[in-house]
Amino acid sequence: MSQRHRTEEVLVPLKKEVRAHAHSERHRIHVELQSVAQDVSSGLEPEDVHEPGAAWKPTHHHDAEVAKSKLAKRSRTKRHWKTKMWKRRTQLRRDRAEQIRIVRRGDAVA
Repeated sequence: MSQRHRTEEVLVPLKKEVRAHAHSERHRIHVELQSVAQDVSSGLEPEDVHEPGAAWKPTHHHDAEVAKSKLAKRSRTKRHWKTKMWKRRTQLRRDRAEQIRIVRRGDAVA
């Protein structure tokens, strides 16, 4: 289990603060991209516009390569519990139960 927030020295950030920070980051990115789009639409050549580089992007907690490898590994090993075989077996059980009900009704009527 993770020991990230187990010490007394490190305080867990409040959810409200984390959300506020994420909101401000999204807003900052949006403003940067909007200013680039406005410069291009006002007549500047796209080559002359200062395009924000990787520095303006928010830093992510996880490494992209690690995330890709975990996603690939999960899709191989983890299967959804409702497989096609499970659905077929369930349908067979329903059909069998319906046939038994029909036969019993036929015996009761006759």
